[in-house]
Amino acid sequence: MNQIEGHLLWAAEVEEARRQAARFAEELPWLTTAQREEVERVYRADRIAVSRATLVRICDRAAELRTEYEARYRWLRARCVALAAVAVVSGAGTAIAAVLTRG
Repeated sequence: MNQIEGHLLWAAEVEEARRQAARFAEELPWLTTAQREEVERVYRADRIAVSRATLVRICDRAAELRTEYEARYRWLRARCVALAAVAVVSGAGTAIAAVLTRG
C-alpha cells in the first residue's frame, strides 16, 4: 500500500513539474515551438531533480531519526525494567523483613 501511495505522490509531483514548466514557457511568448518544448523539458527535468534530491534527504533523515528513536526507546525500556526490578526486590525485601520480625 505504501508503494502505491508513493507512486501516486511521485506521479503528482511529476505532473506539477509539467504544469509549472508550461506556465514558465508561457511567460516567454517569443519562443518558437521547438524552443518552448526545450525550455519546458529542461525546466521539468530540473524540477524533478530537485524534488528527487529533496526526497532523498528526507528519507535519509527519517532513517537517522528512526535509529535515534529506536536507541532511545531501548534505553528507556531498559531503565523501566531496571526500576521495576528494584521495586519488586524492594517490596519483597520489605515483606520478608515484616514476616521475620513477627516471628
